[in-house]
Amino acid sequence: MNKPNRDDRSNNVECLEQMVQNTEQNISEANQTAANTELTASQKEQIKEKNQHRQESIEQFQNEIQEEKAYREGNDLQ
Repeated sequence: MNKPNRDDRSNNVECLEQMVQNTEQNISEANQTAANTELTASQKEQIKEKNQHRQESIEQFQNEIQEEKAYREGNDLQ
């Protein structure tokens, strides 16, 4: 029987920061697509809505980053 993995949070901040960067890149690329192509109004609206969801995700990631940093400081994780 395998032992369950311990709660390894040692790289959570870095992973979350990478997720923020990836999501910001996706927003940028979507905006470029919307601006540089002949899309229908419906397609542009879909891009706008998706980017709004992406921005909400970034805010959630940033909250999680703050929580993880606080956890690290409280538990002396580097």
